[in-house]
Amino acid sequence: MIDYLDYEQAQDFNRAWLNFELDLPLRPTSDGQANPFYVNRLGNPLAELRDALLAPFYKPPKFFFSGHRGCGKSTELLHLLGDPEIQKKYWPINFSIRQDADIIDLDFRDVLLAIGGRLFREYRQAGGELPDQLLRELDSWKGKVEQEVETIVDGRMSGEIGAGIDAFFANAGLRMKLEPATRVEIRQTFEKDITGLIAVINAIASAIYAKERRFPLVLIDDMDKPELEKARAIFHDRREIMTQPNCAIVYTVSSALFYSKEFDAIRDQAIFLSNINLYSQSNEDISQAGYDTLREFIDLRMAPSLIDDEALDLAIQYSGGVFREMARIMRTSIGRARRRNAPQIEIEDIEWSATEIRNEYRRILDKEDIKLLRTIHKTKRLEYVDRLRPLLQLLAILEYRDGENWCDIHPVLRKLING
Repeated sequence: MIDYLDYEQAQDFNRAWLNFELDLPLRPTSDGQANPFYVNRLGNPLAELRDALLAPFYKPPKFFFSGHRGCGKSTELLHLLGDPEIQKKYWPINFSIRQDADIIDLDFRDVLLAIGGRLFREYRQAGGELPDQLLRELDSWKGKVEQEVETIVDGRMSGEIGAGIDAFFANAGLRMKLEPATRVEIRQTFEKDITGLIAVINAIASAIYAKERRFPLVLIDDMDKPELEKARAIFHDRREIMTQPNCAIVYTVSSALFYSKEFDAIRDQAIFLSNINLYSQSNEDISQAGYDTLREFIDLRMAPSLIDDEALDLAIQYSGGVFREMARIMRTSIGRARRRNAPQIEIEDIEWSATEIRNEYRRILDKEDIKLLRTIHKTKRLEYVDRLRPLLQLLAILEYRDGENWCDIHPVLRKLING
């Protein structure tokens, strides 16, 4: 088996196939350096988030980080995790809410429980020691919760108190994720005493700060996956509660929330990661900076000898400046080149990949969608209409920034709207 986590440039198609895995985690190296595959985009909004986290504060800050599917949010959070200045000021952890909750049925109480549980468990797993008095208080709180939620009592462990609390958080989180009946029961219990749950988070965060002299920083990934109504319920309806934990938090947020009236609730603390500009709003000339960014994305993962230069240019154009789409086009093209027993990816392989993506859209876009896409491609204007939001979520429409924000259709759809 090939260890694709070595992050080495591929010299053959087998390794290249692994290097363009769509969900390849780009974690920092063990010595804190950037991942070998990481590409620093021009004008990266992550710099704004980093600066805001490093700025002085009276209360640990909360930020809402968003961007379209595939634009690199998870990669940027992992990069932030390894930043030396962030490490100096904060005790950071990064996790996916998928690991602790059901993202299809996500509730603000699930998120708060995950924050508290992760802080406690990851600090202890890292060798951190919490005060005995705090452990006793947490054990007392755990007992009260277990009394009301009978289905998680079997998660108790005898012996050392900390191990019992570890087991409680792990067991409660697992049941919240997998068992709808238990999920309802736990949520009802926390609804009666949400301040108690927040107090637990704050007590753990304060204890970590007292030991480390660094503020806990929680980077929560995949919070952008729940549907818009769930996002509204968490970040609009319960915004005050979600900002109460006494630790710094970066929540990923659905881009759909940025195209709704409820965006006003988080706008002061919101940061949006846009797609890579391959050309400007006013003309079709390739942006050299955008092109170079995508070229670097490919060159780091695969030897240039494995792809024809014209095919590479076409792949970048078809990607629309979306990293995940770039990886998808490359992976599909690699697969076709392998089946042809070809030494290089050629234009025909890239065109075949683009056709595959276009065929997927053809199945789901109706006549009114096509009509709107024609208008968008002509005007490049980002204007609110009911149909716009789902098309942005589908990446049929892509947003860009040139100072002002604007949009265009996914490049593979140009043949479809003109057909």
